[in-house]
Amino acid sequence: MIYGILFEEIQESDFPPGYYYAHVPLLGLTTHGFGIEGAKEAAKDLIKLWVAEKKANGETINRSPELLYSTIEINEDAIQSA
Repeated sequence: MIYGILFEEIQESDFPPGYYYAHVPLLGLTTHGFGIEGAKEAAKDLIKLWVAEKKANGETINRSPELLYSTIEINEDAIQSA
């Protein structure tokens, strides 16, 4: 099974530098780890647990469609207060 993962650098003060979130959009799961590889491994472990639980309960396991991602930059000068 292949699942798309979106990585996002964590910028919260609760985490030391170098940690990333790993989001699995199709499953609605998020985890984190140190660096991209750490976050990827944490996501892999979480997905395995999620799939095992679904199988144990006889539930359907969603298959991932193609995942596309992009960013949009908004100039702060263009943002007006309401």
